[in-house]
Formats: sequence, structure tokens, C-alpha cells
Amino acid sequence: MSAAQPTGTTLPASLAANPRLDRWIKFMPDETARIATGKVEMGQGIVTAIAQIAAEELNLPLERVAILSGDTDEGPDEVYTTSSLSVANSGAAVRTVCAEARMLLTERAALRLNCNPAEISVEDGRFLQNGEAVDLTYWTVASEIDWSREATGKAAVKAVPDYSIVGQSVPRRDLPAKLSGAPVYVHDLNPADGLGDLLHARTLRQPGRVAELVSLDEAAISKAARGTIQFVRERNFVAFLSPDEAVAEAAGAAAVQHAVWNGARDIHPDQAEAVSLKALPSIERRIGAAPNEVAAGRLVEATFTRPYVAHASLAPSCALARFEDGHLTVWSHGQGMHPLRKNLADVLGLPLDVISARHMDGPGCYGHNGADDAALDAALIAVRMPGHTIRLQWRREEEFGYEPVGPAMLVQLAVRLDENNRPRDWTTEIWSPTHVQRPGSGSGYLLASEAISEPLAPPVVQDPPEARGGGGTRNAVPLYDVPSHRILHHLIEEAPVRTSALRTLGALPNVFAIEGLIDQIAISAGEDPVDYRLSILSDERACRVIEAAAEASGWSERGPGGHGRGLGLGFARYKNMAAYAAIAVALTVDEEVRLDHIWIACDAGLVVNPDGVRNQLEGGALQGASWTLKEQVRMQGQGVTTLDWESYPILKFSEVPEVETVLIDAPDEPSLGVGECSVGPTAAAIGNAVAHALGVRLYDMPLSRDRIIAALLAED
Repeated sequence: MSAAQPTGTTLPASLAANPRLDRWIKFMPDETARIATGKVEMGQGIVTAIAQIAAEELNLPLERVAILSGDTDEGPDEVYTTSSLSVANSGAAVRTVCAEARMLLTERAALRLNCNPAEISVEDGRFLQNGEAVDLTYWTVASEIDWSREATGKAAVKAVPDYSIVGQSVPRRDLPAKLSGAPVYVHDLNPADGLGDLLHARTLRQPGRVAELVSLDEAAISKAARGTIQFVRERNFVAFLSPDEAVAEAAGAAAVQHAVWNGARDIHPDQAEAVSLKALPSIERRIGAAPNEVAAGRLVEATFTRPYVAHASLAPSCALARFEDGHLTVWSHGQGMHPLRKNLADVLGLPLDVISARHMDGPGCYGHNGADDAALDAALIAVRMPGHTIRLQWRREEEFGYEPVGPAMLVQLAVRLDENNRPRDWTTEIWSPTHVQRPGSGSGYLLASEAISEPLAPPVVQDPPEARGGGGTRNAVPLYDVPSHRILHHLIEEAPVRTSALRTLGALPNVFAIEGLIDQIAISAGEDPVDYRLSILSDERACRVIEAAAEASGWSERGPGGHGRGLGLGFARYKNMAAYAAIAVALTVDEEVRLDHIWIACDAGLVVNPDGVRNQLEGGALQGASWTLKEQVRMQGQGVTTLDWESYPILKFSEVPEVETVLIDAPDEPSLGVGECSVGPTAAAIGNAVAHALGVRLYDMPLSRDRIIAALLAED
């Protein structure tokens, strides 16, 4: 909010879904305010940003605000931490709650002092009457208020000019412990934490949803494990338990060689390539204008592809579970504890109120990885072994081989140009498997739920609706001024491996395609690519970020290219509703692509923590670069074959270029999500820079050495 006006009676979405104030705020005996959020920390700095918002509205120093994140017993249900919505949604809810709490506390203090609330102000949680300190604080009056009441949204929030905490770069709260090696990750929990008898567990995974376990040589597995092993088996779900983690790990590794399956997957290597999608059954739909068969003007066409990509978190998924006295507690690094609790209840047949799910930090998460699957694995074992804490960790090969991967995509563009070489009619045709197989989404499932005796009903294939940004169609509509546009979406019914949400969903390949074709059209028309973009953009905020990225990169000095050095630019507004980002990339192409410099310009509206925003933008750019230049999931036979860091390389520290970030000041605008906005434009900027360097465009990611050579040979 940009002015001290009542927020009105329309509550932020997260607050409307969780209207009771006591699900959000609690005043603690140690004179801190505890703020609860359903959004969880995954490296994006959300715990720090939420604390800043709360401290600002409560007039408290930051150190007196504690955050409870992802706890089903005490916190609000904000579903999943996804889609760059945490600050925009949870932040708005916390701002409204804290403003209302400040109002209620002030009214109570005024009643105590027998004065008008307008005479009361707050500093550091202590009340002043007409500027003079009185012997009242938030904590002396908080117990007199019924916090179980529902929020009204009628309290005035602070005006932006009055901010002293929001808008400042505050060090992230979670980093000191992580950087010093403190035991803060879910992997670090142990019996010393009061978890009782702990057993380490590993699993044997089903090579395909219909595969049936014919035989398992338990004697051979026990021999290979070299220690005491307990077996837990239900139909195709098999787990190996030991108080010694090394023994459980050895059993899990050995089991793969001592299991015989019927109906295992048989994947052809060509199915790893996006072009194979065209041959698969799909659900057809059209979004936007009807096809314009008689549109006049020059037709420009191009096809771009992105392969299957992995989350590639730096440590494998892990969860702990304990079933005692009829109550199941699960510790997980998943993206949503309330959805996890519900999904566990559905599979286990337990009431919701006997399950507690608690978030802990994990090894990085960029979407729907293996965290929820590991949680179900641990829970399935725990309910069969009451009184034991089960620590279930996936093996590295299991993580690469069985987590949901980001879908391959093929994007085919057909654009009619008017007499001035401006887009008149635009068709985006997309082939993609689903981008959401989260359990509970209607189209998703947890791995172990398919393996047990009574599996849940098969999911129905669907994709996120366009109202939430879409999946394969995310960012498929150009933000440019195009009179007529449509999307032809071929939603692949069954991919060779499980696919689901990975950072940006379909935005990266769609932005890579749109921005590549825009560059191609501009160059063929003899126009500068930046000037061309600005000529077809009426969104002033979009123009500003493009101009800022161009200026920062010295675009006006860009030469003709074609000599191995390139400068390219890419732009998008994430989901056409979140933050704006324009990226410029300078690079050199010799045996392979070497990044020299990245410039980021972003308009994210009101920025809560500038340093945190820069971290997100720069991290997104580097991940986008890694996907564009290096990453591809390979598969053959029973599944994925890129099972380690040698077969699945990612961008190295030595390959990270200098990165500069420019934040466009827009404090009067609502906060916009930044976690994913730089990823697609970075891919597009690299693609355009490579084309500038070589004089030849590459249409298929990753832009590997082999593909560069093939493109150059084809040009000759």
C-alpha cells in the first residue's frame, strides 16, 4: 500500500482463506511478536522479508519479530510456496494482520488510559500518550484481546514514506547458521533432538507405475549391507532400515541389482528429445483468438525446443516421521506443509487432526522435487513401526532418477507481419507434458502411493489454468502489442517419465522462443533489436526495464557481431502479471559458450528487501544460464540415465560471470514476485547473444558445443 488508508473489506487471498488472527500473530512472554506464515524458506529469503513487513506495521525492531514458517499445528494454510507469490500474497496478509493487531492493541491501551486512540502512538512495542511514555506495552494488553476473531481488513496500514524497515537491505536470517555449518537442515535431525529411537531408511523404487515386483533376494541384500537390516514391504513398496545409516545406504544400493520386475518401463533414448513429443497422444485446446487463415503479410516461422531438465538440488530429498500414541509427525523440506498433511492423510487413511507436518530447511527446491515423496516414504514406514523415528533419505541416483523433472517443450511460432514489419497476427503452438503432478492437484501422485496395496485412483492429466499463469502456456502470450494472438496447446497425456513443476514452468522455453523470434524479425528488417522492441511496447514499465538493461550493458556500442563475441537481450514480465525483467548477456563462443557478463534490470514494484531481491534475480539468471547451456535429462530402458553430476553437469562456479543488477524504483506499486522473473529472459538473452556472435541462430537447448558445430556446418 502506498498511503495510510484502510485496506478495505476485501482481504488478501491468503488472509481470506485463513481469517482468524491467532493463526497469524501471537505476542510471546519474552516480548516478541511471533508471526506465522504458510510460506516456507527455500533460499528465497521469505522468512526475512515477512519479518520486515511485520516489524514495519507493528512498529517493532526487527529482532523482536520471530517467524514460524510451515507448521500445520499453529500456522495458516497458504498451500504451496510457489509461483513467486510469497511476498505478494503472504506479505499482503501479514501486513493487513499486523496493521489490525496494532489498531486493536492501541484501542485497548486507550481504554486503559481513558483517552482517545488518536492520542496513542507506538515505539518499539511501547505506547506513548501524546508523545509521552506510559507504562503500557503490546504485551501488557495483548492478553485482554480475543485473537480468535476474524480479520476485518479495516485497519490503516503504514504509508510508504513512513517506512523505515521495508525497503532496506537486511541480512537474511537463515544464512548465518547455514554458512557456519549449524545443524539446521532436515538432514541434521537426530535422536539428540528428542526424537527417540531413530532408524535410517532407504527404499527400492518402482521402475514405472505399472511395474510389479516379482522377486527380491533379501539374503543377497543383507550380505551386501554388511549389517543388521530390517525389511518393510507392502506390494511394490520396499524399504530397508538400520540404526546405522551406512548399512541402510548399502542395502538400498544393492537392492536395485537383486530385484526382478515385470512391466518395467522401456524407454527409447530418442524420447529424451523434445521433438519426440509430437508423436505422443495429447489433449488439444485453443486459447485466444480463432485462427486467422487469411491474414495478410509476410509469414515468419520458427521452432524452439527445451529438453527435460532436473531440479538438481545439491543434496537428495530427506524426511523424518514418527508415529506415537496414534499421532503422526512429519518433518519435511517440501513446499507446502498443509497440502502434505492432506496428501499423507489420503494415502494413509488417517484423519487430518492426527497428522502434524513441520517444515525444515532443505537442500534447495525449485519446484516439485522429491521432498513430498520422501515424506510419504518415511510416513509409510513410521505407521508400521510405532515409537521409532524414521529418517528416510533418498540416494543421489534415486533423486536424479525418480524426482519429477521439468517437462520437455516444443514451441512453434508463426507470425504475420504488417507492411512495417510489426506483428499483425501471432500463433504460438506448444507441445508439452503436464507441468503439475503435485499430489492433491487432481493430476498428481506420490510415488509410494502407486506402489502400495491400495493405490489411489490414477490422476487425470491437466495443466495449471491460465488464470494462475498457466503451465506449458506460461508466458506464451507476448506482452508486445499484437492485434491478434492465439495459443494452440497440445498437452501430452503421458510422458516417458514423471513431470511436474520446475522453476518458471513453461515460461523459460516460451520466452526463449518469443524473444528469439523478435530478435530475428528485427534483424531481418534491418532494425536494432532494442529499438524494435520499444516500438511495439505500450507498457511503460516494460520499456523502462529494457532501456535500463540496454544502458547498463552499453548496448549502443554493440557491433555487427559474427566474430565470436555477442551481446544479446531478452525481456519478459513473468506470467504477464509479476515482476518485469530485462536481461543483457555478453558472451564469447569458441569451442563452447563462455559467459562474460550479465546485466539485470527489474521492476518489482515495492521492494521489501533490495538485497534479497538482487539475490533472487541473480540466482534465477544463473540457473537460467545453466539450463540454457548445459542441462538435459537423458533416459533409456527403465528410466533416467543421467544419475550423477558427471552425466548431468550444471554451471560451475568457475563459469559464473560478473552480474550487475539495476532495480527500478517503484515504491507506489504493489510488490511483485521476483523469484522466477529473470530465468526466461536470461535464456533468451543468451540465445540472442549466441546468434549475434555466430551470425547463426540455435533453436534447441541446451546450446552445446555439438549443436553449435552442427548449426555452423548447416549454415556452410
